Order: sequence, then structure tokens, then C-alpha cells
Amino acid sequence: MIKSRLIEILKTCSKPELRMLSKWLRSPAHNQREDVVLLYNYLLKDDHLWKDDHLEKSVAYPYTYPKEDYDDAKIRQTIFFFMKALEDFLIYQEVQQNEVQAKMTLSRVYRKRRLDRHFEKNMRSIKSLQEKQNHQNWDHHRNKFYSLLEEYEFIVEHKRTVALNLQEVSDTLDVAYLANKLRHACRMLSHQSVFKVQYEIGLMTQVLNYIESNKQLLETPAIAIYYYSYKATIEKENETHFHNLKSQIIENGYLFPKKELGDTYILALNYCIGRMNLGYSNFVRESFDLYKEGLETEILIQGGQISRFTFTNVVSNGTKLKEYTYVEDFIHNYKGYLDKKSREDVVQFCLSKLYYEKSDYNKAMRICAQMDYGDILMNLVSKTMVLKMYYEQSELEVLESYLESFRSYLSRKKATAYHKSNFKNIIRLTKKLLKTNPYAPKNKQKLKKEIETIKPLTERTWLLKQVEQL
Repeated sequence: MIKSRLIEILKTCSKPELRMLSKWLRSPAHNQREDVVLLYNYLLKDDHLWKDDHLEKSVAYPYTYPKEDYDDAKIRQTIFFFMKALEDFLIYQEVQQNEVQAKMTLSRVYRKRRLDRHFEKNMRSIKSLQEKQNHQNWDHHRNKFYSLLEEYEFIVEHKRTVALNLQEVSDTLDVAYLANKLRHACRMLSHQSVFKVQYEIGLMTQVLNYIESNKQLLETPAIAIYYYSYKATIEKENETHFHNLKSQIIENGYLFPKKELGDTYILALNYCIGRMNLGYSNFVRESFDLYKEGLETEILIQGGQISRFTFTNVVSNGTKLKEYTYVEDFIHNYKGYLDKKSREDVVQFCLSKLYYEKSDYNKAMRICAQMDYGDILMNLVSKTMVLKMYYEQSELEVLESYLESFRSYLSRKKATAYHKSNFKNIIRLTKKLLKTNPYAPKNKQKLKKEIETIKPLTERTWLLKQVEQL
């Protein structure tokens, strides 16, 4: 029973849900088996649910069937019926969470039973709920379509002489479809870039042409936010799409559920990162503003946590913009949102970056010397900071030795091909920088050109700055 689906599901239930489940199982309408109730009581007693040695069927059996000899088939049957009652409970919980859909189901029941007065009252209640709802995402438009469809079915069945506004039904269906199609297309593009797969996103040419021929559709936030997300992703050179997306996020973000808006933030931030990687430094400010907005509205705090990638990116962009006070406050005020397992590593890494950018090399060096991060990339970035500090303090003999140890470290460690190439390039070009004669313009120009063209190279800006200062 330890690895059963029943135990796995029960462990995901909150305490309020478990209390509700207890009432559910005790109701004859949902469960008529006393053995199911007894098994539930046993599992919740003294936290047996969380103690593996108490989850053996043979251990639970005497509490479920007192004074009976162990019967494996019998306890399996109890687990089966418990599981069925639990799944019915979860369905009920899920339906109740979406009040509009729950009432829509009730309207359908009233219509089929020809309870006209009840149907009409319930539909008025649905409209009132929809008007009060803050969210106007694709789900909102889908519910609106189903509401209109129910009214249409009702009129067809009961009032055939009444004029039907089928245009509104059709238009609402179009909005719901377009919003959801664009949303899913953005997901597919995002998945493609991460997992290097290729999808055929059917009908997108027709969808985009239709929207661009009917510009008024972009007045609907649920369509606009995903239209601009999609266009920014596939037409990266046209920055207008990104700026329109950013405006939608800031102006209409409150109309979307937190999780859904969070996904849109990630799309916008990934666009910024892509542009920054190509050398468009203005997107450092663009992304930093998005991060600040996402933190203030708590959109980037999902499940009570901030991802370490978001955390380090805020610090990286903030220090590039010399927003040192904000960055320091951010590290101390938001560190509690980091996962406990990586919190200390991330905080120390970010502090070392802050101190380095403020030219407080003593503090930065101290952290870099003490920390051995669990993440290989953090170690490589930390070592790169040390490299830069040696160079900037003109400790060139120490740097030459350090570059060799850095190269050796990189060859021993497992890293992606991209990161291997990037840090090899940093080491090699730094060595060339050390050997370049500052009084030989041709050599300087040759090194500058190599730095400008080689890929990947995350320290391009820093290296070019050092060449200029030779």
C-alpha cells in the first residue's frame, strides 16, 4: 500500500481537504462502506499516512477489519472503493472551484428537466458572476460562449418564435478559440526552444491573417497579449511586438490568473534575454523593469517561491544598471522565497556579484574563495568574476596561473557544450589580452574583431572594454 495511488493522492491533500474528505466518506450518498471509513481513520491517526512502516496492508488490516484474519483480496477491495470515493471527491472539489462552470452545469440540468424558472434565475446568476469576475482570459470567453450556447438551446427548445442573436454566439466562440489557439501556440514555441523539437502549429497562418484583417480583435486583452507574445517570438527583429506585449502585461495583466500571467512574463523575459545575448544593451533595462513589476505584483512568486534563475537575473540586470541599493535590498528582502536547498548558494553568489560590480573586491573575493556551489554554472561564473578581479587589479602574474587552473577545472567538469565553449573562449581571449602589445594598434584591432565575432561569449562587453583601455 506504501506506493499505491491512494496513498500518493492522499499525501497531496491539505488539512482542510482531508477534513472535507472525512465528511464526504461518512455521507451515505458518497460512500456506504464502513471499512473505507475505518481505513481512512487509521491512515489519519497519529500521522500513519506519513510513516512507511504503518502503510503495509497487513499492518492496516486489523484496524479496518477488527478480529478477522488477514485477507489480501478484502483489503484490496477496500482500497479500490476508497480510491473511487476519493476520485469522486476530487472531481467535486475541482468543479466547485470554478463557480461559473458549476452553475453552467446546473443550468444544463434545469434546461433538460424543463425547469424554466430555475434555468432563467441561474443564468442571471451566471451573468452577474461573469460581470464581477476580474479575469478576462481565454477561459472567461469560453465560459461566456457556453453561457450564450445554453441560452440558445433554451430558446430553441422553449421559445421558437424568439429572434436568436447567433452572431453574438459566433463572435464569442471566435474570441475564445483565437485566444486559446494563440496561448497554446506560444506554449509550443517555448517548448520548441527548450527541448529542440519541431512542431507544426496548424492554422496559425490563417489565425494571424484573420486577426490582422480584423484589428478590433486586438482590443480584447486575451487575444492581444498572446498575439504579441507569438509575434515577438517569431519576429524577433521587430521590437514593436515586444513593446506592445510589455504594454499589455502592465496595463491588462490584472485580467489574467497569476499562473497564466506568469507564463507570459517568462515569454517576455526570454525575449529580452535573447536580445541581450545579441548585444542589445537597452534590453537590460526592459527586462529589469519587467522583473520589478513581476515581483511587486507577486506574479513571479509562484507557489510561495522565486526561482533561482529569476533571483540571479534580477541581481545581474540590476548590477549592470548600477541599481545597487535596489539589488542589495532585493537580496535581503526576497531571499526567504528561495528554495531552502539552494538558498545559501544563491544568496552568496548574488552578494559576490553585487560586491564585484561595486568594486568591493575584498568582499567579493572572500565569498568566491569560500564558496563551492552545487551548481556548475554558478562555479564557472564565480571563477570568471575572480578572473576579472585579478585583471582589474593588475595582478597579472597571478592571473596567468589562475587562467591555467581555470582551464583545467573546466576540462574536468561536466557542462553543456554551450557553456564549455563560452568559458573556453573567455579563458583564451583573456590570455590573448594579456599578451597583446598596447602600442601595436593592428594587434589590438585584430583582437577586438575576434572578440566581436566569436560565439558564444558572455563576457564580450567586458573584454572589449579592456581592449579599449590597453
